[in-house]
Amino acid sequence: MKLLLDTHLALWAVTGSERLPARAAELIMAADEVYVSAASVWEIAIKHALGRGQMPVSAAQALQAFHESGYRMLSVQAEHAARVERLPTVHADPFDRLLVAQALEEPLTLLTSDKQVAAYSDAVLLV
Repeated sequence: MKLLLDTHLALWAVTGSERLPARAAELIMAADEVYVSAASVWEIAIKHALGRGQMPVSAAQALQAFHESGYRMLSVQAEHAARVERLPTVHADPFDRLLVAQALEEPLTLLTSDKQVAAYSDAVLLV
């Protein structure tokens, strides 16, 4: 299985957070390939710069940790951005919508702990 991690799961995985669901850790370890989107790095950068408490590391620190963990980086392509337009309005968060679009376009399985994001598609796996 090829996984795309949502931002929080990716952060929880590389920081060793106890918030990472056991099932997510199992799937990450068993995956053929694990991806983190450039959109997640962008989200981390914005929220960390704004001082949001849920971003415990900077984008640079997160990027380094993603590379050290062997995660592949998924660039944002024009096709990903265009796919967002065809998504139903299940969730207003632009970062999450882009992650769903990337998962559908590539195709990858988007791993999330957000029930709203999971409502988009069978390509999204809730843990």
